[in-house]
Amino acid sequence: MTPPKSLHKHRSRAVTEGVARAPHRAFLRATGLDEAAFDKSLVGIVSTQGENTPCSMGLAPQADRARLGVAAGGGVPVSFTTVSVSDGTSMNHAGMRMSLVSREVIADSVEVAVRGHAYDGLVAFAGCDKTLPAMMMAIARLNVPAAFVFGGATLPGHARGQQATILTTIEAVGAVQTGAMPPEDLLAIERTCTPSAGACPGQFTANTMAMVGEALGLSPLGSSMMPAVYSERLAIAQRAGETVMRLIANGGPLPRELITRQSLENACAAVAATGGSTNAALHIPAIAHEAGVPFTLDDVAAVFERTPLIADLQPGGKYLARDLHEVGGVPMVLKTLLQGGHLHGDVLTLDGERLADALQRWPDADGNVVRPCERAIHPTGGVTVLRGNLCPDGALLKIAGLKSLQFTGPARVFENEEACMRAVAERRYEPGEVLVIRNEGPKGGPGMREMLSVTAAIYGQGMGESVALLTDGRFSGATRGLCIGYVGPEAVDGGPIALVRSGDVIRIDAAAGLIELQVPDDELAARRARWTAPAPARMGGVLEKYALVVRPARLGAVTHSGAVDWPYETPNEAEER
Repeated sequence: MTPPKSLHKHRSRAVTEGVARAPHRAFLRATGLDEAAFDKSLVGIVSTQGENTPCSMGLAPQADRARLGVAAGGGVPVSFTTVSVSDGTSMNHAGMRMSLVSREVIADSVEVAVRGHAYDGLVAFAGCDKTLPAMMMAIARLNVPAAFVFGGATLPGHARGQQATILTTIEAVGAVQTGAMPPEDLLAIERTCTPSAGACPGQFTANTMAMVGEALGLSPLGSSMMPAVYSERLAIAQRAGETVMRLIANGGPLPRELITRQSLENACAAVAATGGSTNAALHIPAIAHEAGVPFTLDDVAAVFERTPLIADLQPGGKYLARDLHEVGGVPMVLKTLLQGGHLHGDVLTLDGERLADALQRWPDADGNVVRPCERAIHPTGGVTVLRGNLCPDGALLKIAGLKSLQFTGPARVFENEEACMRAVAERRYEPGEVLVIRNEGPKGGPGMREMLSVTAAIYGQGMGESVALLTDGRFSGATRGLCIGYVGPEAVDGGPIALVRSGDVIRIDAAAGLIELQVPDDELAARRARWTAPAPARMGGVLEKYALVVRPARLGAVTHSGAVDWPYETPNEAEER
């Protein structure tokens, strides 16, 4: 039986229609579905709900409320979950190698579930750093009617009479190591800095990528900066389910209609304007890759260089996600950028409306959390791309909050994060040095670990502006200081970072976008002639597979060839039915 057009089934017909699908329907009946359900759209509702991180602990009620929205729109909601890796508990040990890898695992797992069951649409919920780009990558890859909802950030805590966040605890470790803080004060901060479920509350990777979701049109406008524990999140989740049913009914806009070069540039502008996480320059090209839009670190850099820093958000600034939500949220940032000529207004929102039209309903810059473009905190974005003979493919530096954009000093080279962390903990480094951590790239790590514990310890020791740190690995969105990451090519691929020796002088000029290894060309050529690539390690499991297929950071550290149209049904399958 062909269902009425008003029921808007498409892909799920492959499992619900025809004599040959009797076994399929039998399985579906065992899940509680009946004849009426077989004539409706099947919509997957996926989250990374789990008890491994506070970022994901509040997702289940939101995902459950989305079921009501799908049902209200005439669809059948089907819930499932996928994994997540907590950056908070995986950092500063070998487990961090799994963090970026988990982005691919999550995207792959959502693809497997949606394509395997032929769902007609998707509502996706995520809360921790890599889970957000992972869900957006899956949505772009699948190109089914979909909405992405961020689970929200934690409320700030308190310690010693002041507001505190997880970053306060991480940086306090360095203060204890130097004797500037007693251990009991660190314990007090540890106990009170994260009082609720939710992601880290500053403009770290989770909140940055949540902004990206709104800028791309994959998330409801105004949804991202609301704290995780606010009850209004349940209403947002329900509306997301209703929205997906409208998208199915209307035939779109589909994700690849929303993810365009213009909306990707808008996403980059939102990151730059808010001093967002450098990880966004890794994730945005990866999302673009899934949508079939060529977009590399070079494209990200071009937007960063022309976008002013207008939001005063931590870690470089003063305010948190909740503060931004209270004055106008992401739409306030986007509207301010649009008024300043830094945003494309003709792109579509999730509801199919022109972004410029939708933003008219939101307030102008408040002047404190978000400043008008003519009173920008800095004329260029809070994140900048550096290039030079040390990183021909580029490197990233968050300049928001930096007191100086120039630094020159001798290198102190470490072959991995652990070696550098030991040296920092024991204060075996000097002011004026450039700490170089190599062999931590996507392939060389493998997994491209982030160095938050190292950078925070340096900052906590009061050395955040006295040394620079350079790596082919990543940094957390919470990192601050003169910390340069994503150096490309990475060491394992023979990038110049592999040739640096302790004592070599490195010059950094973020204002000019320059990073230079001050070693004569003939000497570098001689070192390269003697250099040999390290033998691949036999690791077994996911890391071994990842190292074999992962592409460079400037391309998003992606693991496959890019967007394709999925053949949900071949002529032979149709004939069989």
